[in-house]
Amino acid sequence: MNINNFLRTEYNRPFIAQRADPYILNDHGDWYFTASVPEYDRIVLRRAGSLQGLKDAQEKVVWRAHPDGVMSRNIWAPEIHRVRGQWVIYFAAGEKDDMFRIRPWVLVCAGDDPMRDPWTEAGQVKPADEFSFRDFSLDMTVFEHGERLFCVWAEKVSVGKKISNLYIAEMASPVELKTPQMLLTSPAYAWERHGFWVNEGPTVIEENGRIWLTYSASDTSAAYCMGMVWMDSSDDPMDIGAWHRVSRPVLATDMDKGMLGPGHNTFFRDEEGQLYTSFHARNYDEIEGDPLYDPNRHCYVMKVPFRDGFPVFDYENLVR
Repeated sequence: MNINNFLRTEYNRPFIAQRADPYILNDHGDWYFTASVPEYDRIVLRRAGSLQGLKDAQEKVVWRAHPDGVMSRNIWAPEIHRVRGQWVIYFAAGEKDDMFRIRPWVLVCAGDDPMRDPWTEAGQVKPADEFSFRDFSLDMTVFEHGERLFCVWAEKVSVGKKISNLYIAEMASPVELKTPQMLLTSPAYAWERHGFWVNEGPTVIEENGRIWLTYSASDTSAAYCMGMVWMDSSDDPMDIGAWHRVSRPVLATDMDKGMLGPGHNTFFRDEEGQLYTSFHARNYDEIEGDPLYDPNRHCYVMKVPFRDGFPVFDYENLVR
């Protein structure tokens, strides 16, 4: 399909076209970008000296899917992090003989330059007990709070109807859990249950004395949207009772603006401390076949101001 034939408004011109699950990192003025590619067969990375520079930055393949076995199909949602000085990429992958046996995997960079130094496979994230990653598990993100490292990911429960929940655990290292997983959110609202019951794509930022976690909900059609939970920074992220949930989507489809199915976002700041989010969305609603395999989920970038102590997600703040 030709993206130039799609519905165009002043809002829905992609920041980067055909890159779903976008992840942007500003590391001391070096800007990095990675995302799912439509073929789901490799991990790509861009680097630029500015946010705008990422649009046209040369894209490098830093890893390719295996021809068969584990890590051979459905290479999804890579995230690049600098964890305690080490470059790490988390991503989800399935197997040739079972494409949806999705699990979280890790790449580590052998040097200090993620664009030039080689990336090596560190294997699947190691659970703390036998109960983690037993079923469809993906979209792992990590964050540091105090001197502790945490991860949040989506995992489907394996009894009865498949429901994708969000789980949280403390990490012993960038590749190993320290604690058993704890249930953080489950799709409880109607807007989280369109097509499939889904909470996925978590991302975390600490701002204004609180930890904000946004996530994506429902199937990957125009019903896809973003929800949010938050907690005070003085609390323990492993205290599930400390988290507060917003009962409505914080970002959803706007047909008038031509922004459909927004989700799988990430947070980042510029050098002045301005908070942004990147996310993917479509600019049309007539999808042929499975929406998951439609290539035209595009990356968009939005400034995120605060109002009354809460982050505001508004298409008026899109970065062109």
